[in-house]
Amino acid sequence: MKHKLFLILTGILLCSTLFAQTKFKGQVIDALTKEPLEAAVIEIKELNKNILTDKQGNFSVASSSEKLNLTITSIGYTTKQTEIENNKLIVVALERGNINLKEITLLSSGGANAIFKTISKIDLDLRPVKNSQELMRLVPGLFVAQHAGGGKAEQIFLRGFDCDHGTDVQVSVDGLPVNMVSHAHGQGYADSHFIIPETVNNIDFGTGPYYTSHGNLNTAGYVSFSTFNAIDKSRVQIEAGRFNTFRTLAILDLLKKDKVKQSAYLAGEFNYTDGATISKQNFNRINIFGKYNLAITENTKLSFSASTFKSKWDASGQVPTRAVESGMIDRFGSIDPSEGGNTSRYNANLIVNHSFNNGLNWENQAYYSRYKFNLYSDFTFFFNDPVNGDKINQKEARNIFGYLSKLSSKKNYNDWTITGTCAAGIRYDATQNTTLAHVVKREFLENIKLGNLREVNAFVFIEKQISNRKWNINVGLRDDYFNNSYFDKLSSNPSPSRNKTIISPKLNIQYSISKSTQVYVKAGKGFHSNDTRVVVANSGSQILPAAYGADLGIILKPTDKLLLNVAAWYLYLQQEFVYVGDEGIIKPSGKTRRTGVDIIGRYQFTDHLFATVNINLTKPRSIDEPKGQNYIPLAPAVTSVGGLFYKAKQGFNGGLSYRYIKDWPASEDNSVIAKGYFLLDGTINYSKPKYEIGITLENIFNKQWNEAQFDTETRLKNETNPVSELHFTPGIPFFFKVKFAVLF
Repeated sequence: MKHKLFLILTGILLCSTLFAQTKFKGQVIDALTKEPLEAAVIEIKELNKNILTDKQGNFSVASSSEKLNLTITSIGYTTKQTEIENNKLIVVALERGNINLKEITLLSSGGANAIFKTISKIDLDLRPVKNSQELMRLVPGLFVAQHAGGGKAEQIFLRGFDCDHGTDVQVSVDGLPVNMVSHAHGQGYADSHFIIPETVNNIDFGTGPYYTSHGNLNTAGYVSFSTFNAIDKSRVQIEAGRFNTFRTLAILDLLKKDKVKQSAYLAGEFNYTDGATISKQNFNRINIFGKYNLAITENTKLSFSASTFKSKWDASGQVPTRAVESGMIDRFGSIDPSEGGNTSRYNANLIVNHSFNNGLNWENQAYYSRYKFNLYSDFTFFFNDPVNGDKINQKEARNIFGYLSKLSSKKNYNDWTITGTCAAGIRYDATQNTTLAHVVKREFLENIKLGNLREVNAFVFIEKQISNRKWNINVGLRDDYFNNSYFDKLSSNPSPSRNKTIISPKLNIQYSISKSTQVYVKAGKGFHSNDTRVVVANSGSQILPAAYGADLGIILKPTDKLLLNVAAWYLYLQQEFVYVGDEGIIKPSGKTRRTGVDIIGRYQFTDHLFATVNINLTKPRSIDEPKGQNYIPLAPAVTSVGGLFYKAKQGFNGGLSYRYIKDWPASEDNSVIAKGYFLLDGTINYSKPKYEIGITLENIFNKQWNEAQFDTETRLKNETNPVSELHFTPGIPFFFKVKFAVLF
């Protein structure tokens, strides 16, 4: 308790010293939606200084001058010059324009992660997003695979991790957590399908465990989606494609006139597809999302959003290689076509932000989620039960409550700017009847595991950033406390709750060699909590394995048209115990070490033609195993995503995008190889102020490929002995979809 009290007191003292007595203040907003623009660049000629706007679009600077001349730029907006007077608040509205890499400025004041927010903003604008799975693919270095017809959360690969469905990557939207801790199917399960892609305004991301505001599950990295506070036009859209695929979308602006005082919109979508498999997926999903923003006073802003999501599907499951090669089934066939499930989620998210006159900013967030999950899977067929088969049912019902309070401010000392942040928060998860059951054709046979989970994560963190024209030094400290309890309904012996605390220091240093070159070093400690059932079963021992990482990177802008980022990195994970939800058992995974290089490139050929490339090279290995036996199954070594895009405000636009993954090990000794692939997709749109038509193409060359792949020991119905080999879900063949949208 002493170190917790110390951290809290330190945070209070830190925040109390960071009151910025500035004379010049302003805000940068979108001229159409009146939405604040984060990371807009403010060039101040008199001071020979550049600064960035914060999350609320605000900026401030101290000077003895009576007037300052400002040049304001933001990606995708027209540059504007204006004058600001002493002690007068100015609001600058930027008009939308073309994307221009020339406007990207390498600033030390933005921190080592600022450039990545800009990159994601460019990618989101260049590449039309078809679904929430495509949103994840926009994150440089992140690779996803789907193996349940769109119903389950995607399998995520990042920095040499097979993150399963989210174990080592933290995902959120508007600060609302997407990951489900101690989930029935797997730790950190991150089903982002409740996000309507057209409502996403920006994607913030970071690789490695270096970010103080991101705690549990942030080992390989984090992804943070932000939705629009306001929209400029309403939209009604219809899409139809191959495999009896169709989608309807509506986004309605509810308050068109007074966007400065308040704004509101409502979005909804419905999806259906039979899929490419012989057994129809009968996949359907409905999403509804609404958001309301209110300026209570000039300094107090309120944002409230609510959403609902329901999905239901059938799945063909994983296909054994031998069944296809023998002609027993087609590669789009199935051993057990009765897999599938249904899921739903309801969210409410309230954020209140108040800016004090002395420069202190106070943000409070409260959220609630109601979640249900019901999944039928068959991974081993008749391996354990030669009569009924091995199909399992995993299900749960869950309530999530969360609260976060954050104070931040900044202070200027000559050429130095000092920014401080302190925060405290809590997340509480409670499940009812978390189940692992043996079933046959979705009919119950017996419970394997059944119980109620309670998990509390309370945390505090403090962060201090010191920057000038050359340097940006960010130091942070985070303290997480966990309380885990599990009521096992199949056992007569109650288990006591378990407590554990972990402290995570972070350090980010950035140095601007010139206006075109920056170097940075990141170092930090992160973690992912283990499943509550593991925590209780292991009596609280080794339940918060730490991750220690470091990055050394360089950001280059050698010309106005080229942006490059190259980073070499290292990540070490301690011994951990993982709950295998599909089997209801605990398996140790041992210590691991990953090293790699990430490359991000963006190039602008003309005003409208752009090229993007992300290349990720990784060497993931187990530490305690002998050489040749130390491969980490399904940890990819080489991935790359990129494309060529044409973007215009009106008329034709679109592009070609590729994704590539090299053959990678599916077993510890590399004897079973998951097959790599190279795919090419395309989009063509014709846009006018009142309407838009377009076509989407996937797998243009109709390649035969495997999406999700696993080395699994299975036994088919007429087999005497089990066989261990590669199992897969077939990747989609050539697919097309057309759309027609009306804007008003």
